[in-house]
Amino acid sequence: MPTLQVRHLPEHIYQKIVERAKAKRRSIAQETVMLLQKALQMEERTKELRCQLIYRLLQDPFTQGDIPDPVLLVREDRKR
Repeated sequence: MPTLQVRHLPEHIYQKIVERAKAKRRSIAQETVMLLQKALQMEERTKELRCQLIYRLLQDPFTQGDIPDPVLLVREDRKR
């Protein structure tokens, strides 16, 4: 199993991990792995939700044709 070393970890973050590990009766390493897994799952879930929202917006008959092309908006803004 790979090992991860984190340098210059702020003290307050380390203390929070220690407190959480103690409360959940885990080692600091176990709690850190759990926190990393949760963060990665949340990131994936957030990306999925954004894709679903964009898809729903594009399927909405009231927004079809009303969404301006972002490329054109950026180009207009740069010309100012």
